[in-house]
Amino acid sequence: MDDPYPSLLLLADILAVSPVYVVTNAIIFLALLVLSALVSGSEVAFFSLNHEDIESIQETSDARSEKVIALIENPQKLLSTILILNNLINISIVTLTTFFTWTVFGTDTTGIIIILFQTVGVTFAIVFIGEIVPKVYANSARVTFSRLTSTFLYYFSLLLSPLSYALMAMSNVIEKRIERKGYSISVDELHQALEITSVDTSNNERDILKGIVNFGTLSVKQVMRSRMDLTAVDVEMDFHELMDKINKSGYSRIPVYEDTIDQIRGILYIKDLLDHIEKDEHFRWQDLIRKGYFIPENKKLADLLKNFKNKRVHMAIVVDEYGGTSGLVTLEDLIEEIIGDINDEFDEVEEHLFRKLDERTYLFEGKISLNDFCKKLELDIQLFDEVKGESESLGGLLLELNSNLPKNGTKIRFENFEFTIMAVDTRKIKKVKVVLDEPQDKNIPDQSD
Repeated sequence: MDDPYPSLLLLADILAVSPVYVVTNAIIFLALLVLSALVSGSEVAFFSLNHEDIESIQETSDARSEKVIALIENPQKLLSTILILNNLINISIVTLTTFFTWTVFGTDTTGIIIILFQTVGVTFAIVFIGEIVPKVYANSARVTFSRLTSTFLYYFSLLLSPLSYALMAMSNVIEKRIERKGYSISVDELHQALEITSVDTSNNERDILKGIVNFGTLSVKQVMRSRMDLTAVDVEMDFHELMDKINKSGYSRIPVYEDTIDQIRGILYIKDLLDHIEKDEHFRWQDLIRKGYFIPENKKLADLLKNFKNKRVHMAIVVDEYGGTSGLVTLEDLIEEIIGDINDEFDEVEEHLFRKLDERTYLFEGKISLNDFCKKLELDIQLFDEVKGESESLGGLLLELNSNLPKNGTKIRFENFEFTIMAVDTRKIKKVKVVLDEPQDKNIPDQSD
């Protein structure tokens, strides 16, 4: 005979369960739900970090920031770790609640209460609390959230490395099988396409298109003005000395250093001095110094252009891995990489760095950058990548090829080039004569056409 009061029996079963068991399961359930929320939010937080966020994290040199940088350096492994953790936690939640339901109501119990608790209740908790809420928050506080979960994810990425690498290997196999040729175009292929279209475009248009293609591949180190060529002023300089230096330089912005060029205090904008040109030598011009913008040598030009636009600055100080000053780059330098040289009355005359002696003979300053050297001779900018080492100037390239500082008259050969050292001092190569052999490679143009 059916029991006329099934709800009372269910209530009795619940009351018969140990309170310690109920509380323990509730605590574990809430802990797993919090972990699910943290892991789900981490996916949005880490993969929505932009370049400015990463730079701000790098500037905060603490343990959490270092772990954030370490995690995003291997995004595929990070994603695998997050997905594995998320699935393990959600499976644990479902398993926990299933066993709790069986303990309270029995394994053969079916009914609306079980369906509502197990299916609707747990699913809602996982989706809303464990997915939607943390992802919405993480999207608006990505730096804070990524730092919060960095330690947790870092150690789990190490623990789950074998499983992560197995998943990554399988995904790589799948990617290779479904990869379609034509969706990614290399820089060389783009250059070939430009050569094909050269019939319908002018030389200036083609040069601009090539500049746009190369722009995304160049780093700041390749186009910056080196520290040897910087015009900077000492913060201890009096106002009259400063004005004399400014008049001779012709620049609208000048870096200001303290003690040495490696300790840049900021940037002095000449327009800020216009209201004070009648002041005496004791005028405190140092109060007009603006905060400098510092960037690493390996920063890409495309990223720097965006930063210039967002920060509304036109100049950046380039620093090396030790924090020393490597050089300086301006907005004008970036624009010149696309449209060509922009010369005004204060710029060096082009012939000072480059002079054509005949159809295949040229005279270069040793300090000219390899990037400019290749542009002058219409060469592939990657031609010297395998032999230049860390050098970015013509003189530095020849030092790499010769292994030591050459003497005047020394001839150095590389592929179809003959370099003759025309002037050298005790520290650097000053002038180089370059002779091109008959072109036998597509990278070396026929200058006689």
